[in-house]
Amino acid sequence: MRKRFLALTILFGLLASTQAQNKSYTIGLVAKSQGNPVFQAARVGALDAAKELGQKYGISIKIDWRTPNEEDAQKQADAIEQLVLAGASGIAVSCSDANKLTDAINAAVKNGVPVATFDSDAPASKRFVTFGVDDVQCGEQVMNELAKAMGGKGVVAILAGNQNAPNLQKRVQGVKSAAKKYPGIKIRDAYYHKETPQDAAAKVEMVMQANPEITGWAMIGGWPLFTDNALKWPAGSVKCVSVDALPAQLAYVRSGHVQMLLAQQVYEWGYRSTEHLINKIHLKKEPAAVRDISQLVPVTKANVDEFAKNWDKWLPK
Repeated sequence: MRKRFLALTILFGLLASTQAQNKSYTIGLVAKSQGNPVFQAARVGALDAAKELGQKYGISIKIDWRTPNEEDAQKQADAIEQLVLAGASGIAVSCSDANKLTDAINAAVKNGVPVATFDSDAPASKRFVTFGVDDVQCGEQVMNELAKAMGGKGVVAILAGNQNAPNLQKRVQGVKSAAKKYPGIKIRDAYYHKETPQDAAAKVEMVMQANPEITGWAMIGGWPLFTDNALKWPAGSVKCVSVDALPAQLAYVRSGHVQMLLAQQVYEWGYRSTEHLINKIHLKKEPAAVRDISQLVPVTKANVDEFAKNWDKWLPK
């Protein structure tokens, strides 16, 4: 009897092990726009996580990329709904508009599909974790690095993107808060614009023509640096620190027009989100905190060529 019980125990154990190994999960990935290199890098990160975690746990993980061609919060909400109907195991989303996506996220969670956010959060939703920078700290870091480059004195303009974006408002708040530590620094203003390279570059040129006394730019997003010759001043005459370090932006560091780029960990947006979701749905493990803070990576002339190698891995060939 004892031998039979032992044999049954071993058999059930083997069956359970086989079932675990045969488990398959589909993770929906909903970024803001198809063409943006930061989200292409996030997709590569998610695919790498699916492969590595699948091998680690003996499971199958599929990444279902449901990102609109251009930013469109309604299309993101529709994608979340479609993923739930298609039987997705979990969803990761970068929210173009938190208000428009909160209901879609909550509906997914109500239907048993956990949701993680990355890059841009929907804090009032029922997402279980968010991965990205602390926006206030991001703005503070931009200002602190710019103040160093300016020697603690001068007139600063803030390039601020969409005035209605909560994350950018917090970054502006961080820049202004940090500037108070430097009595020799004066903030001229925060300048908002459409988030296209052309509009951003035009805004910088217009502001400089109207305010030639400006000696520093705190760019809480790198929009104008996605175009060539966006910064019209001689290299080094006006200091600049910007968020993000996309391939096009790196040329401005090499030329000396930008003293530092603060790179968001865009590859990790996809990797960490997938990891959080697999932890929750496969390992039944909750994150240590709802906010998983991602640190910014400084890029200067000293490490720009080394950092550039990342994009060879992150951008699909």
